[in-house]
Amino acid sequence: MSSWPGSRKELEGLQHDLADLAVAAQPWRPGEGACIGAVFFASARSGDRAWAAAVRSDPDGETTSAVVRGTTGSSYEPGFLALREGPLLELALRSLPALPDLVLVNASGRDHPRRAGLALHLGMVLGVPTVGVTDRPLVAVAEAPGGDRFAAGPLRLDCELVGYVVRTRRGARPVVAHAAWRTDAETARDVVVAAAGRGRTPEPLRRARFLARVERARDEGRLPAEWKHDPFAAGR
Repeated sequence: MSSWPGSRKELEGLQHDLADLAVAAQPWRPGEGACIGAVFFASARSGDRAWAAAVRSDPDGETTSAVVRGTTGSSYEPGFLALREGPLLELALRSLPALPDLVLVNASGRDHPRRAGLALHLGMVLGVPTVGVTDRPLVAVAEAPGGDRFAAGPLRLDCELVGYVVRTRRGARPVVAHAAWRTDAETARDVVVAAAGRGRTPEPLRRARFLARVERARDEGRLPAEWKHDPFAAGR
């Protein structure tokens, strides 16, 4: 059984198996000094070129990163993101000096038609706990959080709690924290809160997103001047 299948049919079957494996996997709980990382995928505005950036943030404040280039594996289709992004995201993370203790992924986890989105799939492939972070749910139903910073509302798919909608910045639109590989909804929420910086997106994921987009813009000859000088001054 391939970690990254090449067809929609193969991926569907693997996702059903992954959902069962995730239920049986030993839960991960964040401890003091846990190293949180993130990975982000950016595709070309036209064509099939793609970039993936991975970031590892150590508890002492040191950050390492890696950016890799490749191609999209397929066109974008909700529920089948692994076909498009999976191999390149894995390559980016394996290009770091060491894997983080947990990885934030811009994808869903248990909030998925077959309960195994890309965030969960990538964690299984790497053998590393993961949490998904997205702008909106995929198929689950969310309860809106309060207006205060770190207010959270449950995200449910049928009767299963699959994550939380978390307001990381007062007055800003919340993000969705998805349970994924070896993480439950509460852990996903807690990790997103712990990784929050001054932006709306958790800081490691924000950095990975910026790096992937910078390299895409550089390669496409359209790098904005402000990205060269103050990479994290403004952003969601």
